[in-house]
Formats: sequence, C-alpha cells, structure tokens
Amino acid sequence: MSAHHDVAHADHADHGSLKSYIVGFILSIVLTLVAFWLVMSGGFTRQFMLIGVLVLCVAQLLVQLVFFMHMGASKSQRENLSAFLFTVMVIAIIVGGSIWVLHNMNANMLHPMP
Repeated sequence: MSAHHDVAHADHADHGSLKSYIVGFILSIVLTLVAFWLVMSGGFTRQFMLIGVLVLCVAQLLVQLVFFMHMGASKSQRENLSAFLFTVMVIAIIVGGSIWVLHNMNANMLHPMP
C-alpha cells in the first residue's frame, strides 16, 4: 500500500459521536457517585462495600474503554483490543507473581525467637 492510502485510511478511524461521549460521561459520573455513596453511607458491611466497589470499578473500566477509548469487537478494533488484553495479561502476571513471591518470602522467613 502507498503512504497516501495509509494516511487516508487513518483519517477515517472510528471516533465516537457527541452522543456516545455524553452517555459515557454520564455513566462514569453515576458509577463514581454510586461507589462514593456505597462507602460513605456506612450502612453496609466492609465485605459488601469491597465487593461493590470492585464491581463498580470493573464497570467504570468497561465504560471508559468502550465510550472513550473506542475498544470494541468490531474488525477495525480487534488489533487494539488484542494489544490491550495482552497488556492486561502481562500486568496481571507481574503483579500476581510479585504478590505470590512476597507472600512466600514472608511465610518462609525465619522469625526471631522471643
């Protein structure tokens, strides 16, 4: 392909409409307010709050990815989605491995005798 064709194709990248940005913004605000209310209300157990905030965190991440980063399952977005998922996998391996190693180091260290 020629350089001119590549530049012309890049100009037609899938960008969101004003409506999708507004919907994403409103969803982000609502999810943030619900998480804030969940923690500040004081009427829930610690475990319920933790699970609720984690669920709202994942929902917020999905809203950000779909409405602002334009990640989707369409053919034009598969490369971006694959790169993102690979990045998430590498970060999960690094963080999970670090936690595992630190936990095992703590569990197997010689503790001083009283």
